[in-house]
Amino acid sequence: MVRADDSPRRRPTMREVARAAGVSPMTVSYAYSQPGRVSADAADKVHAAARLLGYPGPHPAARSLARGRVGSLGVVLGERLSYAFDDPQAARFLAGVSEVCASEGVGLTLVPTTGAPTDVVRVAQAAVDGFIVWTTSDDDPVLDAVEDTGLPAVVHAGPHRPGMQTVGIDDRAAAAAIGGIAFTGARRPLVLGFPLDRGRSRQLVSGTDVPDVLFPVTRHRWQGFLDAWTSEGHEAGDLRLAACPVNGVAAGESFARELLASADPPDAIGAMSDELALGALRAAADLGVRVPDDLAVTGWDDRDAAGPAGLTTLAQSLREQGADCARAVLGRPTRLPALHQWRVVVRTSTRGAR
Repeated sequence: MVRADDSPRRRPTMREVARAAGVSPMTVSYAYSQPGRVSADAADKVHAAARLLGYPGPHPAARSLARGRVGSLGVVLGERLSYAFDDPQAARFLAGVSEVCASEGVGLTLVPTTGAPTDVVRVAQAAVDGFIVWTTSDDDPVLDAVEDTGLPAVVHAGPHRPGMQTVGIDDRAAAAAIGGIAFTGARRPLVLGFPLDRGRSRQLVSGTDVPDVLFPVTRHRWQGFLDAWTSEGHEAGDLRLAACPVNGVAAGESFARELLASADPPDAIGAMSDELALGALRAAADLGVRVPDDLAVTGWDDRDAAGPAGLTTLAQSLREQGADCARAVLGRPTRLPALHQWRVVVRTSTRGAR
């Protein structure tokens, strides 16, 4: 039973009002923004629950959207703000978003998150027309905060949420394809990957000991690499996963250097990004490890530095994906399917395709 409480408390959410009223969050949104779409009985339940909870009404940006537009599109980064400028893939993605914003006369608001409780407040208070969420974990509370605003939202590369469109590529199929090249002739393969969860711990595990992976991008790419290895009759336990705490050249170089200098060095590395792969190539060069004779290396994204480095990689257009995310949030037709295209670019860092 819901009781009124005069003590200070945080602003109730639309989801909580819906739960108290026994209706959906969309019904709550319509009760305020489009009352003609809600029955009188449902509207009475919503307003009664709102009064008891002290709910003042929908997010102000949601009300503005019903009347027109706030004039800005929010991108929830899931990273520190500098990530938008430091990471080549994030920069490409945001370039695609900004192109659509410019053509539509809409501003761009970056909403960085750090894992702190204030993330939810920052999202709730963002005055935007809708949200694009950069890929995050299944359990990220920011996803609930975005949903509670009642605004249009798209998640790039997952996780999938009902009512939110997902734009990206088939990471598992793509990883299986690039993994088939990375692991050709290998006996001690390794996947150099992203964090497994929001704890972002640095860890090395075998294919049979991988814990729950809460980042969908990490999970799907790992599954694809594992598919490539086991489809050739190899044991899952013979493929190792080295999870880096961050996506960066320095992180890839540090972990690869440690592993290449160990008693059981990898002879093939399938990296989940070009940054990690370029770090591995740098470590191999410093240690005198021959590429690809002693070590095959593959990357992901085909950034500008991949070609000069001779890096075999998985090419995708994050710029196009960013643009489609923006179009979807703004209610414009997208130019490509939700699952975008990808291709393998073979260069000199691998031993050749099977």
